[in-house]
Amino acid sequence: MQTADTDLRPLRIRGLVLNQPMFGGEKRTGSELKFAADQVLPLPVLDLLWSMALPKGTDRDHRYCNPMVKGPHHDNVKKVAKCLVVGFNGDIMVDRQQEFVTMLVKCGVQVEARFDQVGFHDIDMVDPARASAVVNIAKDFILG
Repeated sequence: MQTADTDLRPLRIRGLVLNQPMFGGEKRTGSELKFAADQVLPLPVLDLLWSMALPKGTDRDHRYCNPMVKGPHHDNVKKVAKCLVVGFNGDIMVDRQQEFVTMLVKCGVQVEARFDQVGFHDIDMVDPARASAVVNIAKDFILG
């Protein structure tokens, strides 16, 4: 198996912006159970997306889906300088997003977590005011 060349000079990645990141796992979270019948992203659709995206023979605890699973990829997490995570408390994946923020902090990553009490997954795709707010949050993070 070939590995990708990771020398991206002169490009320097100084941080990550994650807007409502999609994470999964085999064990169901409270938000997955609470929003299982969500109109935007119901749990069966989320499971289907993962079944199509993950390598054959793996489950939702694969590191591409569930970065909280212990493994060698955790050494790479420590290389992230800073990270912005934007989420909404009505998102089916909000518990996983918050767990991800906790993992980043434990790994020593500088994290800015912005979780709005009101909203759902992809609200910024249907609400122009929310879209503008997310853009401004990202802009402030990048310029800050």
